[in-house]
Amino acid sequence: MSILDSIKEKINEANSILILTHENPDGDAIGSSLGFMHGLRKLDKNVDVFIPVKNRMYNFLPGFDEIKEELSEDAEYDLCISLDSSDLERLGTFGRPWFEKIKNTVVIDHHITNQNFGDVNYVNAVASSTCQNIIVVLAALDVAINKDMATCIYSGMLTDTGGFRYNVQPETFEFVAMLLETGIDIAKIYRNLFDLTTEKRTRLLGRALIRLELLEEGRIAFTYTTAEDDDELGIEDGDHEGIVNCGRNIEGVEVSIFLREKDGGYKASLRSNEYVDVSRIAAKYAGGGHLRASGFELKMSFEQAKDLIISEIKSQLKD
Repeated sequence: MSILDSIKEKINEANSILILTHENPDGDAIGSSLGFMHGLRKLDKNVDVFIPVKNRMYNFLPGFDEIKEELSEDAEYDLCISLDSSDLERLGTFGRPWFEKIKNTVVIDHHITNQNFGDVNYVNAVASSTCQNIIVVLAALDVAINKDMATCIYSGMLTDTGGFRYNVQPETFEFVAMLLETGIDIAKIYRNLFDLTTEKRTRLLGRALIRLELLEEGRIAFTYTTAEDDDELGIEDGDHEGIVNCGRNIEGVEVSIFLREKDGGYKASLRSNEYVDVSRIAAKYAGGGHLRASGFELKMSFEQAKDLIISEIKSQLKD
């Protein structure tokens, strides 16, 4: 029996299904979760998506308001599906207990570092995104993709490839063509994901730009925001999205670093342009991501975090 057949069997036998994804979910995590939720509901399954902290920048996606930020302790599910998470730890302190409790599990992912921690694991690391893998799984389930599903899936593919600039293959655009046939509004999706912002996000970006430093002869860009910034501006999760890209877009920069003060430590976002593998750095500190875009958290002082990350990047810079 193939992996896709095994997934189909598990889904067919289940009535209630819980979908989990990694902490600090990005577009691929949220898009694949919602797209798959809509697809499984077409099979008359009872499906919940559990994301404890929702990134509000994705609130235009169909079904976003149905995401559960809390679950009752006595809730019961026949099957748990992990999406876009490379290992059990990445599911976080809220998601991991449910994955372990339900026991009957499926993992769908596209990270080459995936540890195959489910009963059945579908990991295609060549795929542009987990959303792209969801298209394959839905086809195996004989579920036709509609406009709502396509909007979610396309959004995940668009964000995880940086606007189809990274990690794409010829087949990526074949999948995109399938999604376009449903009538999705790609201009509206792009505007929501890359152009639309709010006053507080803009002011937060301003503070980050004022603090921007160029190091190592302009090859490293570094900036940060503080918990005080968040409090003063009323910042929510998701409002920091995209700040790291401003450094990467500067001519001559190979790696951009953005540190965000969070929970007594710092969340680091790294982006590279041509050759530095930032996923190697993230993996060393229990983080995750991709070759050119990764993140992780550090429980240490600001200066310690800054020095550590810069040291890691310097070791990969070419002379």
